Amino acid sequence: MHQRTIQDPPLARFLFDSTSSAWIWLLARLYLGWQWLQAGWHKVTDPAWMNGGTALQGYWTRAVAVPEPPAKPAIAYGWYRDFLSMLLEGGHYTWFAKLVAVGEVVVGVALILGLLTGFAAFFGAFMNFNFMLAGSASTNPVLFTLAILLLLAWKVAGFWGLDRYLLPALGTPWDRRPAAPERFEPEPVSPADERPRV
Repeated sequence: MHQRTIQDPPLARFLFDSTSSAWIWLLARLYLGWQWLQAGWHKVTDPAWMNGGTALQGYWTRAVAVPEPPAKPAIAYGWYRDFLSMLLEGGHYTWFAKLVAVGEVVVGVALILGLLTGFAAFFGAFMNFNFMLAGSASTNPVLFTLAILLLLAWKVAGFWGLDRYLLPALGTPWDRRPAAPERFEPEPVSPADERPRV
């Protein structure tokens, strides 16, 4: 049996494979990057994040708190509450806060510049995912959705940015040669199938 390639629908090809859609992803990148840069810059200039991590300590303490019923805790999954409790008890917020603050700035700058957009979107989505697991909705669902879309469009999302030059230098994803049309060979017909039917 011959292997066949199933083509994406035209809209998906336009959004995720064609550089004609790069302007759409430029707008999404700039918006998402600015959100991360603002959030991160606020943290890297705040001693409560950079000198001791007391801001993150307070955030985790509120997140792991279990209120009296019928109120529900902020964290829905016990394993994640245990994970944050372990980080709290170990005093890991002192270095983790710096990691979060600097990470947000790096993701924001990379998205704005279109620098390794797929990786930047992945790490941004990962941070959004953890904020949501910790019970913080805020703008995280919207930012997470945008990051996932940028991940899907990684080949063209940074075309109007540094990825236009960086990705081809790394060997992916743009080939300068025109794409050859795909050829589908018909499956061979057995002699039994060629016999006339009565």
